[in-house]
Amino acid sequence: MSQSYWAAHALLPSGIASDVAFTVDSGVFTSVEPGAPRSGTVLPGVALPGFANAHSHAFHRALRGRTHGDGGTFWTWREHMYAVAARLDPDSYLALARATYAEMALAGVTAVGEFHYVHHAPGGRPYADPYAMDHALRQAAADAGIRLTLLDTCYLAGGIDQPLGEPQLRFSDGDVDAWAARVAHGPADGVAVHSVRAVPRHALKTVAAAAAGRPLHVHLSEQPAENDACRAAYGMTPTALLATEGVLGPSTTAVHATHLTSGDIAALGSSGTGACFCPTTERDLADGIGPARALHDAGVPLSLGSDQHAVIDLLEEARALELHERLQTNERGRFTPPQLHAALHAHAALGRPEAGRLEPGAPADLVAVRTDTPRTAGADPAQIVFAATAADVDTVVVDGSVVVEAGRHRLGSVGQLLADAIATVTA
Repeated sequence: MSQSYWAAHALLPSGIASDVAFTVDSGVFTSVEPGAPRSGTVLPGVALPGFANAHSHAFHRALRGRTHGDGGTFWTWREHMYAVAARLDPDSYLALARATYAEMALAGVTAVGEFHYVHHAPGGRPYADPYAMDHALRQAAADAGIRLTLLDTCYLAGGIDQPLGEPQLRFSDGDVDAWAARVAHGPADGVAVHSVRAVPRHALKTVAAAAAGRPLHVHLSEQPAENDACRAAYGMTPTALLATEGVLGPSTTAVHATHLTSGDIAALGSSGTGACFCPTTERDLADGIGPARALHDAGVPLSLGSDQHAVIDLLEEARALELHERLQTNERGRFTPPQLHAALHAHAALGRPEAGRLEPGAPADLVAVRTDTPRTAGADPAQIVFAATAADVDTVVVDGSVVVEAGRHRLGSVGQLLADAIATVTA
């Protein structure tokens, strides 16, 4: 059965158009017509392609507003994260991920890349179903109404030449061959190298081979300490190590890419590797501001993620690319709105290059952002990314079906779902 929608403004591949009618059949746009008379379901404001959240750790959502009292560092924050991970089981993970993905949908996210490494029961003991945690995430995304790219993450060490501790044993298969054997029969859509800290050099080629053309993601140079440890152990930067071991390439996305040398930037660009920036996480954890414009100029495709979900607002993540550049350079206009939208709709990083466009043949995923709120009133629809927040998302359609309508998710109170789920995994 076909559906029809109409928007006064819509972001098409050619730019902002007026009076746009959309026809959807079997989850695909069959026609997109500017200058059309009003018909079907009228969408408020401006219609945009669905947002791509290229980097998520769903269970980190339990930490929002709970790790700030003592200041601390990335490394002390990590201990709080481990404490939550220790309490997860398939049922609590399902509840927490479902609520987190529903919050993403409310913010206009229609597809998410889950960087998944909580594979086993406490102590590293496999569940009776070795993919129990994978299935929990799949179900969570289905319930929340967003598309999932599940990235099975290899995590073998507590640091370069450091053994795993608790609860890191939950993350590990023991060695890279055991990890690869489990992944080969599992439901993952792609794979990930957790970092050069957590995956020894000898294992990197095996992880790259397991990707087999599917998405391959890796945390890269998030902290200066990671760079220092890599140089001390291998005599090169993490980027150079990944290049040497065959991890970089057009299917690879480097997450964070914060502390890079000029040589690192050139290597990422020449290999076709993408970079996923997570600005709200990177500032929450005091990671730093990465070289977004320099990477863009080197030919690196940019994507965005909410990572540890200090904020779930992809519009804010996109805006931060430009605003952080302004802080560093004292210049405005480092990124144009179309360039920010390219990062906001970067579904290719999730292995879905056909998505992220409002055009015939593309998946029928769209977001309607209101232009009459206290934040957006008077804004040029072509510059809505500089005015709107997640709170201005009114309607979200995924695969032709309405997931969010009038700012309300089909599951009901997402705040209550979050509160209930977080209570089960926090002290």
